[in-house]
Amino acid sequence: MGANTLHRIKEYIDFKGISIRSFEKSAGFSNGSFASQLKAEKTIGVDRVENILHVYDEINPEWLLTGTGSMLRSDNGSVVKAPSGSGVGIPLIPVSAFAGISNGEVSILEYECERYIIPIFKDAEFMIPVKGGSMMPKYNSGDIVACKRLPLSDIFFQWNKVYVIDTDQGVLVKRIHKAGDPDKVKIVSENPEYEPFELPIARIRAIAIVIGVVRLE
Repeated sequence: MGANTLHRIKEYIDFKGISIRSFEKSAGFSNGSFASQLKAEKTIGVDRVENILHVYDEINPEWLLTGTGSMLRSDNGSVVKAPSGSGVGIPLIPVSAFAGISNGEVSILEYECERYIIPIFKDAEFMIPVKGGSMMPKYNSGDIVACKRLPLSDIFFQWNKVYVIDTDQGVLVKRIHKAGDPDKVKIVSENPEYEPFELPIARIRAIAIVIGVVRLE
């Protein structure tokens, strides 16, 4: 992000009456580093911008990144599409991409995908669309779930939580329940028309917990 973004940050600081030192502390800058960047007209990293938007979630991301629109958002819970090429926000990837990412064949950053800024989902790593009706009425086909990947080496299941799992049956969005066999888990749909089934834990190739859902128009 260029120097214009830094100046807009300074404009926000002045508007709120925050001291630069207080801002640096709250946004994770070392003492004097933001002031030095501003003075030198330097760029600011994507990770810094994302952290600022998480800490000061009333800032309109479009205004901060491009100067367009008002400084403050009217709805702090809104979903904002990040400017193309900014690298900011949560990537919306196709369902099929989760398998490739989990196998290490490709990283999320390699996908040319839309990104969305959703402050309440600050721990989410990616979003994927829900397909089919097995999770209705909780999730409808076309809903978007925000997810955080979990390590396969040390899985701690939160029973009855919704997960995205990569299996030999494809990528599934399901609740996970405790099974009678400790080496298996029970895969449960929200829609009672879909029968639950048990799946060996060893057949889970990748797993992510669902943090929340959004409905994009």
